[in-house]
Amino acid sequence: MKTIATISILSLAWLSQSALAQTTTTPSTIAQTNPHQLHIQSWHLKNGAKVLLVERHALPIVDINVAFDAGSRRDDAQKIGVANFAGSLMDMGAGKWNEEDIRRLSSDWAVTVSSFSDTEQAGIRIRSLSQPQTLQDALKLGQTILSRPTYPQTVLTREQDRAVLGWKQNQTDPQFLSSQAMTRLNYPQHPYGYWAQENEASIRAIKRQDLIDFHHRYFRPSTAVVSIVGDINRSQAQKIATELLADLPQQKLKLPNIAAVPLHKGQTTHIHHPASQTHLDLSLPVISRDDVDYFALLIGNYTLGAGGFDSLLMKELRDNRGFTYGAYSHFNPMAQKGTFSIGLSTQAANAPEALKVTKQVLADYIAQGPTEAQLQQAKNNIIGGFPMRFDTNNKLLGWLSTIGFYQLPLDYLDTYPQKVQALTTEQIRDAWQRRLKVEDLNVVTVGQSLKQ
Repeated sequence: MKTIATISILSLAWLSQSALAQTTTTPSTIAQTNPHQLHIQSWHLKNGAKVLLVERHALPIVDINVAFDAGSRRDDAQKIGVANFAGSLMDMGAGKWNEEDIRRLSSDWAVTVSSFSDTEQAGIRIRSLSQPQTLQDALKLGQTILSRPTYPQTVLTREQDRAVLGWKQNQTDPQFLSSQAMTRLNYPQHPYGYWAQENEASIRAIKRQDLIDFHHRYFRPSTAVVSIVGDINRSQAQKIATELLADLPQQKLKLPNIAAVPLHKGQTTHIHHPASQTHLDLSLPVISRDDVDYFALLIGNYTLGAGGFDSLLMKELRDNRGFTYGAYSHFNPMAQKGTFSIGLSTQAANAPEALKVTKQVLADYIAQGPTEAQLQQAKNNIIGGFPMRFDTNNKLLGWLSTIGFYQLPLDYLDTYPQKVQALTTEQIRDAWQRRLKVEDLNVVTVGQSLKQ
């Protein structure tokens, strides 16, 4: 079934347009159109792939993102790191081309094709002029990289050497050590925490056949989301999506759901480090992409720690106390519960007091919530800055892929400003009081020994 949503440019800042390929389509809803609206088109191919398109004809450019449910959350617990290598090395040898051939062809054809891998997704990105021959060359290269990566042993060995070197260097970085330790506290056995279990032995244990097997299992059209933004129409988008996925295994794959995140809360870890600064992290898995409190938590966070110099954490820890150059709080929504985090660095001697003050600022905010003036400032900033979040094709593409991958409604961007505007201080306070308790947060400190 095909669905079309309209997004008003005036009311949106995250505009995403998507057209997807399908054989038979019947629009279920078509919003009224006017010259100031853009359309997200979405449908499914016969092989199960989801396609989203936004037509933008101002520039002769096409941007494409093909994402699969093949991120590191799909790793085997006994073979951590395979997903990352399988996704990220696809563009380093494919079909009859080695990595130098791929670079040369990209340069000769004036196109960009690259592979990627993260926690939840893996796939390829393509940027090309919409001129037919150039676009066809880009699709040929993208299809080959996507469906026939060769994973040369020399490339794998080299990238393993780089990964080991990077891992060793990171063992001296306070921020990395803190992030790694916090991930182990938040996700000790969960797939979201696999990356924090990596070490030299696990990196070296990955074999070329592991990458081939992972690619064959997880890179299937039935789990694909093809997002397209640019100077093409729906029929062209249909052809592009079909062509890119044509040589992958077509059998539909039903993947198990990612497990819910069990909470491990109230833990504290200190890592000794000789640096003069101590890095402080407070965190807990809290928010998912489909969370009922999504807007109350995210918009409320602007006042606490996402509003830069206007935030409560910055005012108290930097302006009033002089403990740090910067303090922040952040939500990272994922398919299952992603983290709420607070972070800062301070002189080692100030670390105990800075931690105490940070907890008190959070406790006060949970108890009181934002004032009417603070909430209005957050709304003005978020709604007023909306257009800057997708003022390029690339930004639009990112939001389009997010809508498709997390199965968000096609009017997600259209209704976003309205949902922000509708929030009240009471709703934000209620959500924060239900979802966050200071004593539940895990705490990691990296630096010299804390003197209480």
